[in-house]
Amino acid sequence: MTDNFLEVGKIVTVHALRGEVKIAPWCDSPDFLCEFDYLYLDKKGSSYLETEHARVFKNMVIAKFRGYDTVEDAEKLRNKVLYISRDDVELDEDTYFIKDLIGIKVIDNDTGTVYGEIKDVFQTGANDVYAVRNGEKEYLVPAIADVVVSTDIENKTMYITPLKGLFDDEN
Repeated sequence: MTDNFLEVGKIVTVHALRGEVKIAPWCDSPDFLCEFDYLYLDKKGSSYLETEHARVFKNMVIAKFRGYDTVEDAEKLRNKVLYISRDDVELDEDTYFIKDLIGIKVIDNDTGTVYGEIKDVFQTGANDVYAVRNGEKEYLVPAIADVVVSTDIENKTMYITPLKGLFDDEN
C-alpha cells in the first residue's frame, strides 16, 4: 500500500516582510510545487496551508499562505516539512513517484531472472537511472523504453529487457 501524502519540500526561512516563506523543493522541479492550492503539514493531511501565491526564485519556491501575513506569522512555519496529496497529482503515463519505485523487484522479461530490488533512483537529466541491488552487487539500469518493459507499482515488480553486458559478472 502506498502513502497518500508525500514529502515535497521544507520551509527553510521567511522571505521579505509580508509573510512569504522560502521553500527548498524535494521534487523534480520547483515549478511542480507551485501548482498546488494546498500543501499539508503532516503525513495524514490533518493540517494544511492554503497557497495564495507561489513562484520560483533561484531554484527555490517563494510562497505566501493564507493567514500568514507577517514575518512573525511566517517564522512559525520555519523548518516545517511540506506534503502533497496523491489525489492532487495527475502523473503522465509511465511516470512514477521515486518513493514508489524504491523496493520494487527487477525481473528479466524473457528469462524471469530476478536481478534485485531498486534501492535508489538517480536523475541524470537525459533519463533516470535505477540502482538495483542484489546482495553485495549493485547495477545501474537506465530507465529508458528500450530497457523497461513494464512497471507494476501495486505488485512491486518491474520487468526489463537488459542491455547487453549490463548484468554480466565482472571477475
